[in-house]
Amino acid sequence: MYSGGQGVYLAEMCREYVEMGHEVHVVVGPPYPELDARVVQHRLQDYSVFTAFDEGAAFWRKGAASYFHPLNLYELASSRAGMFSVMAAFSLRAFEVVARLHARRPFDIVHDNQSLGYGDLLVRLLGVPVVANIHHPLAIDRANAVAQASRLRDKVGRVLFYPFHMQHVVAHGVDRVVTGSEASARAVRRAFRLGGAKVAAIHDGVDTAVFRPLGMEREAGRVLFVGNSDDRNKGARYLVEALALVGDRDWRLIVVDRAGAQVVRARARELGIEERVKLTGRLSKAALVEEYNRAGIFVSPSLYEGFGLPAAEAQACGAPVIAARAGALPEVVADGVSGLLVPAGDAKALAESIGLLMQDGAQAKRLGEAGVERVRAEFTWRRTAERTLALYEEVRAGRR
Repeated sequence: MYSGGQGVYLAEMCREYVEMGHEVHVVVGPPYPELDARVVQHRLQDYSVFTAFDEGAAFWRKGAASYFHPLNLYELASSRAGMFSVMAAFSLRAFEVVARLHARRPFDIVHDNQSLGYGDLLVRLLGVPVVANIHHPLAIDRANAVAQASRLRDKVGRVLFYPFHMQHVVAHGVDRVVTGSEASARAVRRAFRLGGAKVAAIHDGVDTAVFRPLGMEREAGRVLFVGNSDDRNKGARYLVEALALVGDRDWRLIVVDRAGAQVVRARARELGIEERVKLTGRLSKAALVEEYNRAGIFVSPSLYEGFGLPAAEAQACGAPVIAARAGALPEVVADGVSGLLVPAGDAKALAESIGLLMQDGAQAKRLGEAGVERVRAEFTWRRTAERTLALYEEVRAGRR
């Protein structure tokens, strides 16, 4: 499965729940996830322009009448106009499915994985408690996107793109909000003006049976980045700028992202280092684990992370980690113990830490070994699932 942190969270939590004996139904839109076969999956259509780009000609073969359904037409037209209406449309379609299933066999709880659409409020009217994930507030994405936009037109477009008002309303209307770190919990409370008891911080996890040391030889100059490098929150441009400052050392940047990603390639070209940067395209989980095991250094230069799953996965595989001191990354990476932390957005400081670990192989090895132990002790999906199930019971008890 290739996906971002939300997709990994969905797949891993569902797997843990069915392993623990629970019946799990998942309502999903495209791109559809690969889930444990014991999970009952209910697939919804999507009529946004983003899906039209992804699916190509197949998008227009859904049946002529379906495009004129009011909700579908709204989603297509509004997304074409630059609004991110996908979450609202998805949540309303999901409510129809949940209501139909609930009438046959009542659900104990509904857990929304960050759509925070108006459909959540309709689900509560059925008498079902709703817990909603906010992996991190969209207000942070919006602020970073606006800050990095150069033209006024682009800044205005990015303000209008995010459905922040809807999410604010829904966050106040659900029974409880859960997020993946203490840093994210603070940001969620601040962004949505929620009381402290409304938001629960439960760390995300890593599948340590998969993400583990393989005994491969590491390449000291092989620098690894994993994530959506075009997402301005991920800070990939600062990593490229840092490597340009590293000097004549023998290094190579491996970016695990789709081959068509633009930010890294464009910045590397501007700095004259494009030939030392490789985009891998989408990788299987096994291939990703190998990349973590070959890396001399893994870097997470994000301006904000609600958890920082790649940094946790890299540690689980024994890679020396350098991360920005931003969001939840200081909770995931113990500075000087399992990795090094640098100021977010500071290419010079990042370059200094990269150079240090390239020179000091003993320190890099020590950090990598400590990272493995840290993840095994603190960040497993079973632990996340157990704590989340306890939260469900607390919410249900409050409804009785």
